[in-house]
Amino acid sequence: MISHDTHLHIGSLLFEGVDQIDLTGPFEVLSRIPNSTYRLYGKTAEPVRDLKGLRLTPDATLADAPPLDVLHVPGGFGQEALMEDADVLAWINRQAAGAHSVFSVCTGALLCGAAGLLKDRRATTHWASFHLLPFFGAIPVNQRVVVDGNWIFAAGVTAGIDGALRLAAELRGDEAAQAIQLYMVYAPEPPFDSGTPETAPAAILAQARNSVRGITAQREQTARRVAVRLGIDVPVVGGD
Repeated sequence: MISHDTHLHIGSLLFEGVDQIDLTGPFEVLSRIPNSTYRLYGKTAEPVRDLKGLRLTPDATLADAPPLDVLHVPGGFGQEALMEDADVLAWINRQAAGAHSVFSVCTGALLCGAAGLLKDRRATTHWASFHLLPFFGAIPVNQRVVVDGNWIFAAGVTAGIDGALRLAAELRGDEAAQAIQLYMVYAPEPPFDSGTPETAPAAILAQARNSVRGITAQREQTARRVAVRLGIDVPVVGGD
């Protein structure tokens, strides 16, 4: 836990095609951490749209971001366009190097991997891309939230809320995190037990896999190129 007297600079990467819940779920938690400043940083200052069209506006550009105490990297289909963007990857690498905590949500893990930051690190990501983690030298762990040193990984989308609460507790203590959870009335009671590949009905899982088959194949092609660049032996894996 960091001293409450220490002001924290918390920043999230914002990009076109982000999954807004990867961003806004954690935002609900991170923006309420005591004695902190939360900002969104984009490659430009222009508004972007999430993968379903929600308009979001950065507070500042990547170039104007101060050294961050907490770096939050969300995912979404738009992550794919940044996997070989040298400027974005360098920014992630630079911020992660000086941060007290790095928080990856969903396929934000693939961006961190493309930045060369996942070698020998325990990590998780969205179930549709989980099989790609070894391409970045990561150790895949099939859990909703995975902690490896000062890194926290959330598996996907709503798991970002769980990971953010875990991060809040690491930064300011359990009571602060519990107070945030209470304010949010975060006590989920889903009507169906269909939130993971292990629990979803087979037909629903097959339909879901088919719906992301194109982006998953594209991500694998990119991951293979990244693995070559990072000098990682390309594993033989399958997403289905």
